[in-house]
Amino acid sequence: MRPTGRLHLGHYFGVLVNYLELQKQNDCFFMVADLHALTTGDLSKIQVGENTKQLLIDWLSVGIDPNKATLFVQSSVPEHCELMTLFSLLTSIGWLERNPTYKEQQQELGEKSTGNLGFLSYPVLQTVDVAIYKGTQVPVGEDQKPHLEMGRELIRRFNSTFKKQVFPEFEALLTKVPKLPGLDGRKMSKSYGNALEISESPENIQKKISRMLTDTQRPRREDPGHPENCPVFTYHQLFTEALRVSEIEIECRTAVLSCFDDKKALAEKIVAWGEPIRKRRTEFEKNPDYLEEIIRKGNLKAREIAAQTVKEVRQLFSFWPS
Repeated sequence: MRPTGRLHLGHYFGVLVNYLELQKQNDCFFMVADLHALTTGDLSKIQVGENTKQLLIDWLSVGIDPNKATLFVQSSVPEHCELMTLFSLLTSIGWLERNPTYKEQQQELGEKSTGNLGFLSYPVLQTVDVAIYKGTQVPVGEDQKPHLEMGRELIRRFNSTFKKQVFPEFEALLTKVPKLPGLDGRKMSKSYGNALEISESPENIQKKISRMLTDTQRPRREDPGHPENCPVFTYHQLFTEALRVSEIEIECRTAVLSCFDDKKALAEKIVAWGEPIRKRRTEFEKNPDYLEEIIRKGNLKAREIAAQTVKEVRQLFSFWPS
């Protein structure tokens, strides 16, 4: 994950629920992608260090366990950059420019924020991030699928070039809710200003949910609703017990339940859901030494594995023995 500040509900339901399941039975590496965070925006204003801290606290607060998974910071493992250089030799510029995510981000963020080589080659470094640990499964949001498909192709090119299965092909793992709508109905994103943070305060939750978009086809209180078109109902399916969700659907369609009362009830559910997360976050914020120790250990383990992979690849390129 890129450290761009505190995580929101889209991150949780789109990716983190897979983290929590995967760490139970797999050897997982969860990386703070701080180098990727530098590829968009004004370099002089990006707070990578502070955002890394906030990302780690969010991970720990929702239940990511450093005793079950390796947590590390991308820039602390320089082997990523060396392997990125070698992988880039097998990557054509035209291929990168056809990436649909690249085009979408250019339109959304503008040339000033995306017109750099680092942003264009984002999928190459992302491929390295997985390949360097011989990863086979990558829990991501839906918007990252095109990048991973490019990564799979790059892995095939690499293996074909050297006629050796150096790296396994990996697959994307999506959650049941790979794309959560934001408070305005669009994709949840901090850049849109429509996000609800995982650790949002109860006051902010109530305020934001009260302004949340509802069924646009229900202009009046007495009109029947269309829950399938309402972001509030989508959230109920995540935070409200199944029986009550069924009742809400009926009450909405028959105009028994008002949008005001519906949003008030949803806000209460989200506040209750986030209470243990907010409590754990407060405790982790008081213990910066614990965060540093987690990352120190994770960086050491990640670098040991990455160094072995790079050593193997350097032999393929016939470098002088190091």
